[in-house]
Amino acid sequence: MLSLLHHPNLVNLIGYCADGDQRLLVYEFMARGSLEDHLLDIPLDQKPLSWHTRMKIAHGAAKGLEYLHDKANPPVIYRDLKSPNILLDKDFNPKLSDFGLAKLSPVGDNVHVSSRVMGTYGYCAPEYARTGQLTVKSDVYSFGVVMLEIITGRRAIDTSRPTHEQNLTTWAQPMFKDQKRFSELVDPLLRGEYPGRALNQAVAVAAMCLQEDPLVRPMMADVVMALNVLATGCEDNVGRSSPSFRLSQQNDEQIQDEQKTDYDSDAERRHAVAQAIRWGSSNSRNSKHLQT
Repeated sequence: MLSLLHHPNLVNLIGYCADGDQRLLVYEFMARGSLEDHLLDIPLDQKPLSWHTRMKIAHGAAKGLEYLHDKANPPVIYRDLKSPNILLDKDFNPKLSDFGLAKLSPVGDNVHVSSRVMGTYGYCAPEYARTGQLTVKSDVYSFGVVMLEIITGRRAIDTSRPTHEQNLTTWAQPMFKDQKRFSELVDPLLRGEYPGRALNQAVAVAAMCLQEDPLVRPMMADVVMALNVLATGCEDNVGRSSPSFRLSQQNDEQIQDEQKTDYDSDAERRHAVAQAIRWGSSNSRNSKHLQT
């Protein structure tokens, strides 16, 4: 399958070797190894990834998924997005690798692919784990887990931590609801060197991708637009106070009006998408609160 897919954020397949029962795939050389090597349990003498580099990696990985979902022909569900499968070149540009579990996306009237549940525990979408029904929104959930890893520097599953912290998504969920607690999510190795506004938006992206209902999760194209803002402007506002995550009704109405306008530039559209994701996350939580 990989031989048919070509994108700057997918690893290039150079060749293969088949000798008896031995099989070997040859990929392009990725000088920095995997995201896991630079993010999770790094040695004390290794410099941690900066906030800017983390957002650059998240943006590139999202673009790789967007290509698989929206531009590949036929579309592909990656099914095994995780930090060890995101490889980095010498400039920390990310490329998705290991397509052994990838499946062709459903076409026509089919809305999902039925499949034996495979993948890595901690990254699988809950509806896929329950039913075996696979959609592109399953990949979106996995991206949300990776996004959390990038923000926190924690593993998706870490049995060395206290019981209530072992599952990253479960541990983070209560903090999604309280903007004042967002700083608790940030990797301590960053030592506070991150833009407050960008943190709010990054957490909003992760929260939307991790929605229990797959229909509420954004498409990867929307995630790419939101992260483009962070990847290109996340050095701004370092150390400044963060805006409120829960937007007021007036701001909600303003954002909805902005979404109906014709955008004069891509920058304005990307900004609106980022704001819309923040608004959508807040609105979704408000809706659930009213139902309880």
